[in-house]
Amino acid sequence: MGFSRSHTTLITAVAVVAVAGLAAAAGLWVFQDSATAGNEAKAAAKTQASPNNLGPSGLPIPRFVSLKRDKVNVRRGPSTSHKVAWVFTSKGYPVEIIAESDHWRRVRDSEGEEGWVYHSLLSGWRTGVVSPWRQGSQIELLTDPTVNASTVAKLESGVLSRIERCTGQWCNIQVNDYSGWVKQDALWGVYPGEQIE
Repeated sequence: MGFSRSHTTLITAVAVVAVAGLAAAAGLWVFQDSATAGNEAKAAAKTQASPNNLGPSGLPIPRFVSLKRDKVNVRRGPSTSHKVAWVFTSKGYPVEIIAESDHWRRVRDSEGEEGWVYHSLLSGWRTGVVSPWRQGSQIELLTDPTVNASTVAKLESGVLSRIERCTGQWCNIQVNDYSGWVKQDALWGVYPGEQIE
């Protein structure tokens, strides 16, 4: 059951991710640490990509994953001999894998910044950031995947959510203790039309 608009909870972005000197907001989230590279493969198997777009790992390129640790170094190239370009500081933050080199993944964040991350620092958990391109805005978390549904909570841009499933138009997400539906195009971390079970 949703809350009435007068009693709607506002969920704000509370953690900060360092991104190439910029600050990108992300909500606070606790993830199980059991997500492994095997889970990355499981999640990627559901990503809609043609067989021609597979990386050396055999997984689709591009694909979304999330950060497995609270601190993840992003390097200028695919080895530890390359300098650290910046550090992610928010476990669960979504990134898009756009290339692979042995055990390294070239990732892109919601700001469009790119760098290399070691594969074991990435998880197959699917997460999304609420409208990072519309700072200061809010979207409604709804009880059902329809525009007329009741509001569960209001989410500020930059809030981090766990994606439970997506229909191609709507995503069922969880933010802290709240669960509900948002339009799929309001999330960064899922492709337009992508279905996630």
